[in-house]
Amino acid sequence: MAEVIRMPKMSDTMVEGVIAAWLKKVGDTVKSGDILAEVETDKATMELEAYESGTILYVGVQEKQTVPINGVLAIIGKPNEDISALLTEIQQNTAPQAASENVTTTVSASPTTLLQPELPQPNLNANNTGRTLISPLAKKMAQAQGHDITTIQGTGENGRIIKRDIESLVNRQIANSSWSIDGSSNLQEAWETIPVSQIRKTIARRLIESKSAAPHFYLSISVNMDTLVAARVNLNQYTSVKITFNDIIIKAVAVAIKQHLQVNTAWLGDTIRYNKHIHIGVAMAVEAGLLVPVVKFADHKSLSQIATEVKTLTQRAHNNQLQPSDWEGSTFTISNLGMLGIESFTAIVNPPASCILAVGAIQQVPIVKEGTIVPGHVMKVTLSCDHRVVDGAVGAAFLKTLKELLEEPLRLLV
Repeated sequence: MAEVIRMPKMSDTMVEGVIAAWLKKVGDTVKSGDILAEVETDKATMELEAYESGTILYVGVQEKQTVPINGVLAIIGKPNEDISALLTEIQQNTAPQAASENVTTTVSASPTTLLQPELPQPNLNANNTGRTLISPLAKKMAQAQGHDITTIQGTGENGRIIKRDIESLVNRQIANSSWSIDGSSNLQEAWETIPVSQIRKTIARRLIESKSAAPHFYLSISVNMDTLVAARVNLNQYTSVKITFNDIIIKAVAVAIKQHLQVNTAWLGDTIRYNKHIHIGVAMAVEAGLLVPVVKFADHKSLSQIATEVKTLTQRAHNNQLQPSDWEGSTFTISNLGMLGIESFTAIVNPPASCILAVGAIQQVPIVKEGTIVPGHVMKVTLSCDHRVVDGAVGAAFLKTLKELLEEPLRLLV
């Protein structure tokens, strides 16, 4: 019997997904465990796995199309199986998944054919009134860019001008534009609009929620890294995996949290959650946006274990291979921009955690040591706190302990 493949919920906050790419097509034979498609969620691009074996009889969603959870993606069954009744039931029970600006895939009763949308011939005056047919979004884009809509050929229904027509016009202008050093050629303003990814939508929503709901305050401190710089060189002579400064900072933060559990909390509205376990979220910038995979039970792991785990998580993040278990459960977050040369910055709390630590670059600067100015390595860190949970004195005490651990790194090994 044919089975309907629906959009699964791939993360705790996912409400919809985008088909990034189909890896199988109608007529292909698949086995349980085969990868059918790549799905862009609010966290990462993940693989859609087949749980049934059979032949793909129907694909109801095009690439780049958004589908809500439980939306119909495909049907798998026996070769040449009649699925017309199943398709009729889906049409009757499922609301249209495509927005008005998108081309909707035609549902066919044929079990082996996916009908592609037909683009009508341009017809600017299809309603016989002389009025140009154009969607509100396309009209707004055209006006903003100074285009004469009467000269644009529409590819929507009945020749209606839609968003993609304006985008195509802009792309053609970019391709055809040219200039010379003396400025004799005509220069034109140009830009590109792209759809907002599911990851970027989630980043925007969570940051707005955090910044608007949580009363932030910030505490900064400078750390003398001379001893740690020398210690790291020695450590890497005895390990098979390279230990970075970020790995050491993760370990130091975890040890410091054990002495100041109030920074390891979460505001839940009517209650405050005091986490006794320490899961460190490590903010990572990838092409799609910002991801925060988690090093769990970081206080119980050695520097080598942390280094290995962070390296693995980084590779997964850049290859869009992170799974929900990789990013769930953070109790405290670290954002390190030091490797990019940023001296100091403030970060936005990653809810529901109550604190995030922003780490700057290790810089060689003049410092006063025993009354003498000498060169030294200094790193600035800034703790962002949710004042509903963490008070200034608590945050300051945590930073004091963290500074002591980093300036005397042997204490991390005790």
